[in-house]
Amino acid sequence: MDSLLKKRNILITGVRNKWSIAWGIAEAVHKAGGNIILTGQTEREAAEIHKLSETLNSPCSSYVCDITSDTGIRNLFEEIRDKYGELHGMVHAIAHAKAEDLKGDFIDTSREGFAHALEVSAFSLIALSAEARKIMPEGGCILTLTYMGSEKVFRDYKVMGVAKAALETSVYYLAADLGKEGVRINAISAGPVKTMAARGISNFNTILDTVRERAPLGRNVSQEDIGNTAVYLLSDLSSAVTGEILHVDSGFNKMGM
Repeated sequence: MDSLLKKRNILITGVRNKWSIAWGIAEAVHKAGGNIILTGQTEREAAEIHKLSETLNSPCSSYVCDITSDTGIRNLFEEIRDKYGELHGMVHAIAHAKAEDLKGDFIDTSREGFAHALEVSAFSLIALSAEARKIMPEGGCILTLTYMGSEKVFRDYKVMGVAKAALETSVYYLAADLGKEGVRINAISAGPVKTMAARGISNFNTILDTVRERAPLGRNVSQEDIGNTAVYLLSDLSSAVTGEILHVDSGFNKMGM
């Protein structure tokens, strides 16, 4: 495990704080020997992320990238190419919906809010992948994060469920496009984890309790569980795996009545 990603450059987007799933992945990639590259949406975020990375006792680069800007995305990968030469993996852990669209009924979702959720949570994967592949001359792996709200109705997930469904379908189509270049792309459908972002979902603690009670393993998942799975998907251990949505939820998704 400690050398699965040795000397590999892995870009990880979406780290917000030490509780985020993306940070759990960053820690696991670091433990597996990977060189971590982080991004923030603003200068302030990038600085905070860099400060967090210092806890790993290893040099780590952090960049600013506005994922709603094509120019910003191109500039990010040009900077990475200039410093690292090439990229071996990328983790897309970006999602957002307007707070007002996570309240009330889904049918009341605003036009602007729908477009925002889809652009940030799904289109950003396409835009980032299009540039990442250009500096993956020997192939590589792209990984994104989703949730079971894409498959079944979780009433408090609302427009994010639709955005995640679009994200998952994008994984399938990107796998078809990128495969000929030796680039794999997969998604982890993670069980609920206590993150700052999760606080925006009503009744989140009830979701945690339900998963723990009904999942075959009888527990919720941790950052470490998801990070370890990410290392598997980013490494050569999954060399023939692409276009997959891998559930890491203690088996909860397989349970019926």
